[in-house]
Amino acid sequence: MTAHYSPSAYQPARIPDQPAAAKRSWLFRFGNSRLPWGHTENIVPHSMLSHTSPAGLRNVERYEHALATGAKKRQAYELLDYHQIIDHERYRHASLSKHSLFWFYLWGGGCFVFWVTLIFSPIGWLALADVDPEGFTKGLVNIVLETAPWFLGVPLACWAIGSLVVHKLTNWVVRPSKGPLWEFNRRTGMVTIFDYDNMGEYKRSGTIGEFTCSFHEFDAYISSAPDRQGLIWHQLHLVHRYHNLAIDLSPIVPKDSSMAPHFAAWDFLQNYMDIGRPLPDIPLFEKHRANDPTTAAHDRRTGRPERYWRDMDDETWEAQLTQNLGRVNAYDITGRLNLMARHVRYAD
Repeated sequence: MTAHYSPSAYQPARIPDQPAAAKRSWLFRFGNSRLPWGHTENIVPHSMLSHTSPAGLRNVERYEHALATGAKKRQAYELLDYHQIIDHERYRHASLSKHSLFWFYLWGGGCFVFWVTLIFSPIGWLALADVDPEGFTKGLVNIVLETAPWFLGVPLACWAIGSLVVHKLTNWVVRPSKGPLWEFNRRTGMVTIFDYDNMGEYKRSGTIGEFTCSFHEFDAYISSAPDRQGLIWHQLHLVHRYHNLAIDLSPIVPKDSSMAPHFAAWDFLQNYMDIGRPLPDIPLFEKHRANDPTTAAHDRRTGRPERYWRDMDDETWEAQLTQNLGRVNAYDITGRLNLMARHVRYAD
């Protein structure tokens, strides 16, 4: 490996032997399934592939060109530090401020609830009107007039207000949070969890605590729990083997009723951190590939076009999405041997 990478950078062949894992409580074991390490495939969760489209990359290029030529100027909100970095070295996640999230949730949530209600309300209206003692037509008019302002009007108003505020008052709405939440560093092989309690130090001096340790000291778990309707939903977490610390990986793969996307996300994360492999080949990383030595060497060796994603037409992109979605939905790693079992004695 080149001097670009730290000696602590992650490679499956260089995982050291480690202390026995701490035993988890029965409650933790009951609702969580540990995923195997290693033997990954070149796969990405659909959420990561679709995160940035070729058309989106081209729009960014046009915007950057307009900035360079003076045709456009950056807005005030674009000059703020949002604490998030996703490139060839770091995958650092940060949320927006609670103030910003309120308006985005008002916009998105109002839109979602309005359309769901609009689709399903007529079924209830027709059923109630059919048994109305005043007759079907009059009953239908009455029930629509009574319920529509609440079931349709309220979410429509939330959607409209949220959209108006976000689009017209963007510089006021969009604000960064206090700082990042977690970071995966490909160059060093380390994982950092940022602590905003920090024994009260953050409130006193604004000092953010940092828990940093090697990637190979974490295990991936899928937590499973039912919703109010009884449907089981799954979420991926990375849990430190020796401390009561965990990372919610929903920014990489959202909660899903299938485990398959989480299997793909775990492979994606291991491949991102593995300096013996090129960066996962998705639009999000294309402009960073030349800056990562392993990836640059791979691209030269295989003749990968520098603008593979950026020059892709919309029809080919849609075909790529369809193909990837089918592969992810069929993906299963439950029978895979756990590479980490060679180096760690698990208590459960």
